[in-house]
Amino acid sequence: MNMLADAGTITLIVGLVIAFIILAVFFTFVPVALWISALAAGVRVSIFTLIGMRLRRVIPSRIVNPLIKAHKAGLEVTINQLESHYLAGGNVDRVVNALIAAHRANIELTFERAAAIDLAGRDVLEAVQMSVNPKVIETPFIAGVAMNGIEVKAKARITVRANLDRLVGGAGEETIVARVGEGIVSTLGSSESHSKVLENPDLISQTVLSKGLDSGTAFEILSIDIADVDIGKNIGAELQIEQAQADKNIAQAKAEERRAMAVASEQEMIAKVQEMKAKVVEAEAEVPMALAEALRSGNFGIMDYMNYKNIQADTSMRDSISKVSNDDNNKDPKNK
Repeated sequence: MNMLADAGTITLIVGLVIAFIILAVFFTFVPVALWISALAAGVRVSIFTLIGMRLRRVIPSRIVNPLIKAHKAGLEVTINQLESHYLAGGNVDRVVNALIAAHRANIELTFERAAAIDLAGRDVLEAVQMSVNPKVIETPFIAGVAMNGIEVKAKARITVRANLDRLVGGAGEETIVARVGEGIVSTLGSSESHSKVLENPDLISQTVLSKGLDSGTAFEILSIDIADVDIGKNIGAELQIEQAQADKNIAQAKAEERRAMAVASEQEMIAKVQEMKAKVVEAEAEVPMALAEALRSGNFGIMDYMNYKNIQADTSMRDSISKVSNDDNNKDPKNK
């Protein structure tokens, strides 16, 4: 009898352990507490729906808690929409928070639009907050040159509001800053002088704002304010100086070219003079031979030869006298 009692006790203990394990696995796999919370909040969720989420590897709390939040906020969101967005890789809680914020601010935003914005990689809650509270984007100093050649640097503050309709596929803040910078440079370049820009900096913001720079972007530009204006270098004067230096270098190069050509021409003339002198010497060397030939042939007599020598001596004497007189004139202090 004792053995049968011991066997019954062991069987009861084993049965209790097995039942405890089964209950633990059941409550782990089936979120009963979450189901009770949903019922208490007035959200009808079938227990089999929660089991199906487990089978689809969906964390039920990631779906049910945002659903309860949306129901309490008065939004019409189904559990299938939330689950499909979760399976697509979206952030369900952030989308629901964005829908609640848009509903409170009377901004028209559907679940499909919010889910598309979230799946596109943008923070949909931040976009809704930016629609309610616009954001200020500050640009760096943007330099432009007025018509009088003076460089002007301007810094702008851009107040933008998120455009939920263009948030998917729209350009970001970098495009806004680039377009505003381009508009500032264009406006500064069309100004007659830098003084007009300093007198009326609002002219820059008005001109830039009228160009519709927010087209194709995810934002709507509310205002463009010029925060600071500085004067830079005299770019026009520097360009003129550089141009003058370049013209000077070109003129010097051309003058050097002409000087080199003149030197080459001079050397060529000197060579020609030497060539002519050589021909004269060659011709003078032929004179005695011609005289000898004339004497032999009888065309030239002895008296003719003596007269020729007298003429040469007379010419040599005259050359000597002229050289001496020139030397005396150069030595005389009165002639200096």
